[in-house]
Amino acid sequence: MKVKAISDGIYEIECGNVHYREVNKKVKELVNKGAKKVILKEVYGQRYIGTGIKENVKIEVYGTAGNDLGIFLYGPEIEVFGNAQDGVGNTMRTGKIVVRGHAGDVCGYGMRGGKVYIEGDVGYRVGIHMKGYKNLVPTFIVGGKAGNFFGEYMAGGILILLGLNRKPGEDIVGDYCATGMHGGVIFVRGEVPKRFLGREVKVFEPDVKDLKLLTDELKGFSEAFNIPVEEILSEPFTKIVPVSARPYGRMYAHRWGIATGIIK
Repeated sequence: MKVKAISDGIYEIECGNVHYREVNKKVKELVNKGAKKVILKEVYGQRYIGTGIKENVKIEVYGTAGNDLGIFLYGPEIEVFGNAQDGVGNTMRTGKIVVRGHAGDVCGYGMRGGKVYIEGDVGYRVGIHMKGYKNLVPTFIVGGKAGNFFGEYMAGGILILLGLNRKPGEDIVGDYCATGMHGGVIFVRGEVPKRFLGREVKVFEPDVKDLKLLTDELKGFSEAFNIPVEEILSEPFTKIVPVSARPYGRMYAHRWGIATGIIK
């Protein structure tokens, strides 16, 4: 592993085939020494980049970021010049992650705050168990399309799906969108056929307040990828919200009753 000081407070690490533990150890060492920017070159799927770092630092990743990029993130900014694997923003609390490519499954899992912007597509179960924490409201914006179970069990925060790269007639989201959702809000650019949605949600046309929220949240995405907000808002959005705060409460209570013998 080669480490080079580019200028005062800026370091470059050639990751190559170096084990992810060694890469992350070196990143944290540099941050603890006062680094303001750490540039990771030749990243070939190293995991857990940015884990738990609380200092004000920017991490640039060139290559493919491995699983759980930014897990437990507490403030840094991570920018990926390439794709990212599963678990981007897993349980992150504050900070920002920008991926200039596609991302995998289970991104934004249990996300409590911060911003995540994905330029391309994402896989399955993005935004699962996403929630706020105290006064924090997480935002996850996908520029492309999403797979099945988008927003599954979502409890809070804002999920925005844009489908900017989709072809005419191509679906923007997969099956079981918002299944088990009981908090937060999902905005989808275009229509979402009812057959794709979980039974716990309803679809509405965004009102003036919603459009103000959308405009404000899209500014960061717009700046990251140089796409005008006006262009993004040129197509109508669908608003998806839950109609139950405890969509599976009765089912779980029924199973517990049977297991304990209260219900026979």
